[in-house]
Amino acid sequence: MASLPALAEEPVCAPVSKVPLERHLRQLSLDLLGRPPTYEEYQAAKAKGQVTVEDVRALMDKEEFYARIRAYHRALMWSNVSSSVFNNGNSRLTGAGSATDAMSLRGNSSRPLRGANGVTCDNAIAQDVCTARQDPHVDPPLPATADACAKERYDEQGVPMPVSWDYDTNFYTCTRLDRDASNNPISGVTSCETAIDKDSTLAPFRYFCDMRLVGTALVPHKCVPRTATFTAVVDAADSNRVVAYTDASSRLDRCSMKLNLKRTNGLEIKGSYEPQRGCVHREGVVTRTAPFWNASAANVKVCAIEAQERLANPWTMEPCTTARFNGDRSCGCGAGMSRCEAPNGSTHTARIEAINDEPELIAESVVRGDEPYFNILTTRRSFLNGPLSEMYRDTQQAVGVFSVTPPAEPEALPNLPFAQADTWKEYVRDSSHSGVLTTPAFLYRFPTQRARVNHFYAAFLCKSFAPPDNARQPAAEDACNRENNLAKRCGCNYCHATIEPTGAHWGRYAERAALFLKPEQFPRYDPKCRDCAIAGNTSCGGECGQYVMQAYDGDGANSLGLLKTYLYRTADEENNIESGPALLVQRMLQTGDLERCAVRRVWQEFLGRPMSVEEQRMYLQPLADDFARDGHRFKALIERVVMSDAYRRID
Repeated sequence: MASLPALAEEPVCAPVSKVPLERHLRQLSLDLLGRPPTYEEYQAAKAKGQVTVEDVRALMDKEEFYARIRAYHRALMWSNVSSSVFNNGNSRLTGAGSATDAMSLRGNSSRPLRGANGVTCDNAIAQDVCTARQDPHVDPPLPATADACAKERYDEQGVPMPVSWDYDTNFYTCTRLDRDASNNPISGVTSCETAIDKDSTLAPFRYFCDMRLVGTALVPHKCVPRTATFTAVVDAADSNRVVAYTDASSRLDRCSMKLNLKRTNGLEIKGSYEPQRGCVHREGVVTRTAPFWNASAANVKVCAIEAQERLANPWTMEPCTTARFNGDRSCGCGAGMSRCEAPNGSTHTARIEAINDEPELIAESVVRGDEPYFNILTTRRSFLNGPLSEMYRDTQQAVGVFSVTPPAEPEALPNLPFAQADTWKEYVRDSSHSGVLTTPAFLYRFPTQRARVNHFYAAFLCKSFAPPDNARQPAAEDACNRENNLAKRCGCNYCHATIEPTGAHWGRYAERAALFLKPEQFPRYDPKCRDCAIAGNTSCGGECGQYVMQAYDGDGANSLGLLKTYLYRTADEENNIESGPALLVQRMLQTGDLERCAVRRVWQEFLGRPMSVEEQRMYLQPLADDFARDGHRFKALIERVVMSDAYRRID
């Protein structure tokens, strides 16, 4: 590991006159508040004849100064996870929730739910009321009783069944039957029955006559396979009825209300549905209370699948509380539609913004309270607003997008409705947390242990990782090149001998997520994972993703079933894992590097340039010592820098 490259060694100018009073005040106001002084502030300084320490302190008591502090730390910590959290939109609803535009999942999620991307349910038919058929010419008559209706509209476990179907235009070409070849209306053709009455040649294709929505009206269409190689298959009991189309390699059966069951190892799994090839199966709509992101609104119309609140598939018992919910017909969006996102994407945007703001608010609170500055790296105190409160308290929220462990037990979290994005409440996180270093903003922005170490060193120690100038790479055939432990691999060990043990401080935080791997849930060693690995089942039902499941060397072979972060660790490094980032900060406070880096960063922030070599000799250690004696108060450090001769000198 090497220190930050030496700064430019330009000569320091000889002492010259200080800036005039007005310019000094303007410089201070712009640097501390982000704005020029007011007329009254100019007049007050002119009357005093100088800018005093008390004036600087008064400036640092203004709200503009704390906005400046937030901006400073946003830049320091790169607090923006918008590109670090992948959101494929599969849990985002579409629709206004109105009688003609029910809320539903219409992106990629609609394929496993209904049979095609971008489709919704049947807005014209209520799921719980049997009063209408979309295609009565081929569907059986409506049930005569409410009980029979319920059996048709729901399966034995209450999973919504289709109320209508359409031929998928990815497979079929559908032509209107109420228009002639010149696209002129045909009088009296309003349904498939009337179309067949007008043209008896359509009778064999009754099953492939589809009432499709055009504008706000249902219009009869004849649907035939898009590929001409398909030939018609007639009903064995009625040679005047086409029931399917086949070609050399596939078959397209007529659409109906029936759903297929998924097959696993040749067996159908009851309650695990999949749409029929070439068919779009639509369920009806129901009325539900307003979703969590707009809880004060009126009731909304929701497609019956999305309206469900189950925690598991009632047939297979597979969980609905994971990202799989949007591909399982039995799951739905959960209570208050918590598993789904708002149609306009505002829920995801609000969460991202809140996550980005949290570390800035932690830093601001430390500076505002004149606490020791490095509390920003160790404090358990934090803040949340409505979007974060909802997400942490309802762990089903954003299950397909975020992987976040709630930072405290539900009863310790302020209870704020989602809509209160501008209201922030302070609370105390659990003992696993350490300042900004364990916030979702830091963990997502720097998704691996190595990235977290690198930014900690760069931001708070002013150091970077680079091999020394005399570093030597061994010959390609050297066995050392095949060492999997980067802390020992020749050439890599120059940096990784420091990176790997330091990264262990984040060993209890999952990579590419903000999950805390609780020891009771993720023990150091899991025999079940080891047994799966030995049996060649490297996924182990998806339960062992955090464990060593494949061996690439002798250490790996002896570590099957071990939590990945413990691989290649010494006893001291295992202590780093269990102690977390707080121990790293405590150690760095013993070296003086944190103080010196804070001085260098404040100097560059307020003088607009790094310290020269001569300035480092004159100012760096004295300012760092004063910073320590002042109790690491950040405002005191800023005060000393802006009152220094270097700050007031005309360069």
